[in-house]
Order: sequence, then structure tokens, then C-alpha cells
Amino acid sequence: MRGRDLSRKISDSLYLPVALLAAMAMVIPVYILFKVSVSTPGEILTAHPSFLIRDFTLEHWVKVLKSGNLKAPFVKSFAVATLTTVAAVLIASPAAYVIARMPRKIKYPLVLSLFLTRMFPEVGIALPISVQFIKMNLIDTYLGLVLAHLILNLPFAAWILVGTFETIPKDLEEAAMVDGAGKVESLIKVIMPLALPGIAVAAIFVWLNSWNEFTYALYLTVSQRTLPLQTYYYVVRGGWFDAATYATILTIPVMVVTFFLQRYMKGGYLSGAVKG
Repeated sequence: MRGRDLSRKISDSLYLPVALLAAMAMVIPVYILFKVSVSTPGEILTAHPSFLIRDFTLEHWVKVLKSGNLKAPFVKSFAVATLTTVAAVLIASPAAYVIARMPRKIKYPLVLSLFLTRMFPEVGIALPISVQFIKMNLIDTYLGLVLAHLILNLPFAAWILVGTFETIPKDLEEAAMVDGAGKVESLIKVIMPLALPGIAVAAIFVWLNSWNEFTYALYLTVSQRTLPLQTYYYVVRGGWFDAATYATILTIPVMVVTFFLQRYMKGGYLSGAVKG
């Protein structure tokens, strides 16, 4: 008992410092990125650049916004990520529900088989798929990238949602069917609303993966780049300030989408759903 109390005290005292260190590890790189994008070259290109912003300028942002090279990559990345997320949720949700209701002996081998393509290096899988897409005239199209990103993300979305549907008691479906609802109606009106937190997690995961995806975009893009490709282009050219500005712009939709979807992630959403 005394050992448990001591363990709890140590855990409580370490929680805040560890949380602060984790937050700093995530926030500081983003801050440095932002700092480079709003600092003058004289402040950054020195042996010992300062941590704080001392010589603020919007020169790099104005240059990027007026270049005419931002809108098309931004629209393409946003459209592809959003379409991929919608398609992944629509495909993975009913599939994951069916898998979750299967017997354990069938369910787990099936879930593991979803990750078969993910066991190989992404570059090795992306090349033959991209060659096949080129033969199907899907190069430089939104559809080609959406299909490629679905190959990448569907296994993870299904895996997340199988775990979500497993936590929803079958009693709720049976109660809805006793009240006269059909199988599909109970799925749409009872199960899906309860699965919203898991669907939100899967949607955030797929959207972020698609938004930041690079390998398939590199293979399947000739003229109209995505935003990660555009950032890479400036990195290769040595345009550090333009690259930092593009990378900062790349993070803004991530924060907006995460903030919008996190409202659906609620703990204890099943508490009290089933009595006895």
C-alpha cells in the first residue's frame, strides 16, 4: 500500500515536467520554422542565431504570397487530403464494423492481413503502383493521388475503427432492433453516432497522412505540385526562407483541421449506454 502511494506521488510529481518537455519538443521546431520565415537573413545566417525573433520582417511571406506558386499546390493538397479522408471513412467504417462483429479467430488474421502491404518499404510499393497508375493515365490527376493515398491509409483507418466498433456493445443494436429498427437503420442511427470519436481519430490520421504525403506525390506529379513537393522544391534549391515560409503555411491547415475534428473526441462516451 505504501509502495503504491509512493509510486502515485512520483507519478504525480513527474507528470507536469514530462508533459512540459513533450510540449516543448513539439512546439519549438514549429517556432523555429516560423522564426526563420519572419526573420531577416542577417539574423539567421550567423554562427549563433538568437532564439527569439529580433528583426521581424514579412518580406518572405509577401514574396511567397505574390509569387503565384502557392494557390495551386495548396488547393491540390487540400482537395486530395479531404477527398481521401471522406473516401477512407466511407469505405473503412462499414468494413470495420463487419470485421469487428466477426468471431475472434477470423477477425484478428483479417486485421493483420490489412497491413500486408504496409510491411514493405513504402518506396518499394509506391514504384510499381505508380507505374500502373501511369498506364491508366492517372498521372497528374487528383483521382490518381486520392487512390494512391487510400492504399496508404485504408489499413490504418480500418484498424482504428475495428477497435472503436469492438467497444460498442451488441446489446445496443439488439435493443434498437427490438424497437423496430432494421440492421442498416440501427447501424446509421445508433452505432455510427457512438463511433464518432473513433471516426474523428481515423479522419484526423488519414487527413494528416494525406496532407503531408510525399512519395506518391513525387511519382505521380509532373507539372502541378502538392504543397509538400513545393516545399521540397525550395529546400533543394537552397531557398531556406521560402522553404520555411511554405513549411509554416503547410502547418496552418493541420492546426485548423485538428482543432475542428478534436471536438468529436470525447472520453467516456459509452458510459451509461448499457445497464446491467
